[in-house]
Parts: sequence; C-alpha cells; structure tokens
Amino acid sequence: MELSATAYVWIKALHVMSVIAWMAGLLYLPRLYVYHVDAEVGSDKSETFKIMERRLMRGIMNPAMMASVLFGLILMAASGVPIWQTVWFPVKAGCILAMMVMHVFCGKWRRAFAEDRNPHSGRFYRFMNEVPAVLMVVIVIMVIVQPG
Repeated sequence: MELSATAYVWIKALHVMSVIAWMAGLLYLPRLYVYHVDAEVGSDKSETFKIMERRLMRGIMNPAMMASVLFGLILMAASGVPIWQTVWFPVKAGCILAMMVMHVFCGKWRRAFAEDRNPHSGRFYRFMNEVPAVLMVVIVIMVIVQPG
C-alpha cells in the first residue's frame, strides 16, 4: 500500500492519539476496579462505578483499541519495509497482542462487576493495573530505539 507523505503523517497522528486514549483506559479501568472492590454491592457507590466502567470500556477503550489496530495496520502496510525481519517489530507485536488480551480481561472483569459477582481482590487489580504500563514501556522502547 502506498500513501502520500501527508496521508502517512495524518494516519500516524491518528494512530498515536488512539493509542493514548486506549492506554488511558487500560491504565484507569483496573484502578476503578480497585476502588469498586471496596464498594458495598448494591450501594450508590457501586452502581456509580458500574456506570463509569461501562462508559469507559464502551465509549473510549473499545473504539480506541479498534482505531489503534486499524491505523497501525495501515502504517505497517504502507511502510514498505520488511519489518517482520527485524528484532524489534515481533516483540512489539507480541506486546500489542498481550495488550489486547488485557483489554479482553478488563471487559470480562467489568461484566463480573456489573453482575455483582467479582471474584478478585483489590490487590489483584492493583497488580493487573501494572501490566499495561509494563507492556507500554516495552512497546515504546521497541518503536523508538528499535534494538537489534
């Protein structure tokens, strides 16, 4: 796929913006779960968390993830470089897949909270809150430094 230089930088800008929105959600949603664990089932606080979690997932995270993947695939196709032959790109791609798995789990946990059947502790969600941050660090290093 061939893009003009102008189209390429616009797609790249849209990709970066969508990744930022997706990461914000992946970093914030597990933190909401940490606080939701302590809210009494059926309380106003618990019901407010349910609304916040649903809106974050459906209104921001899902569209941002889809846009990130779409724009990323366009950039990959337009690069014209055999990036799969590099060391950094498969590592980045693996981390992106892990980030997508984390997204799916966040959705699963959100549904559990929505049905008042959360099985995890605040400590579990505190730990899970760190997963996207670690993946983000690896992805940024792979993209900017391009080791190997």
